[in-house]
Amino acid sequence: MSNGQQIEQMRSGKGFVAALDQSGGSTPKALRLYGVEEDRYSSEAEMFDLIHAMRGRIVKAPAFTGEKVVGAILFEMTMDREFEGKPSAAYLWEDRGVVPFLKCDKGLADEENGVQLMKPMGDLDGLLSRAKSLGVFGTKMRSVINAANAEGIKANVAQQFEIGRQILGHGLVPIIEPEVNITIADKAEAEAILRDELMANLDAMDQDVMLKLSLPSEANFYADAIAHKNCMRVVALSGGYSREDANRMLSENNGMIASFSRALTEGLSDAQSDDEFNAMIAATIDSIYQASIT
Repeated sequence: MSNGQQIEQMRSGKGFVAALDQSGGSTPKALRLYGVEEDRYSSEAEMFDLIHAMRGRIVKAPAFTGEKVVGAILFEMTMDREFEGKPSAAYLWEDRGVVPFLKCDKGLADEENGVQLMKPMGDLDGLLSRAKSLGVFGTKMRSVINAANAEGIKANVAQQFEIGRQILGHGLVPIIEPEVNITIADKAEAEAILRDELMANLDAMDQDVMLKLSLPSEANFYADAIAHKNCMRVVALSGGYSREDANRMLSENNGMIASFSRALTEGLSDAQSDDEFNAMIAATIDSIYQASIT
């Protein structure tokens, strides 16, 4: 199994998980928010170079260490690249004390029964073997819930745990992410169905998994999952909430920690000097950390 120190850090370390896993589809938006317009790149390769430079700036910032950032989720292409001349996952753990994870899904299928399951993942075993050899600790995979549809939510969670077992077979810890769309009218009802499915699936496990969930409509709604013996950690996605709102909601959920993506990079800009950038990311990290340790 993975390094005991990493297991301990993920189980009980104070801090949050940084989501640095924008994929091809979400990269243009992430770059635009960072102040890099689409006229700055003319190919996908250039686009990925620019987002890698942004991620490099984040992970090299003085505040980005295991003291407040317990883990970080990487996009596959980031895992295959380097920071400071060292493979990304190794750099995160050895130089920053941050536990590396890999986003392993290939995006979402079309909606059916109010949910979007994950698309087929191709040679997932090959990817997981490669991740393990590069020092990755765990994975993350996202599916989406758009309605309080019991049949759909059951299928969504079943798919997550089924692939989770395959991931565990490679000695990696899966972050199971059935995201509830925060904009739907029946969000609270969807969360109630989701919680029952999560608890039933956790009960059936004999190894630890992590959960990544939308911030619930009712504070501490997932307390039983957080306390479950087969749940290493429950992390929260920001889901479109502003950082301020996400932090406020998160602080009301005891034992739940952040795993924010857009809310982490909010306010960062390509045009900032290194001093300005480092000050902004330090303030951001501190605010998310404070909300995560409640």
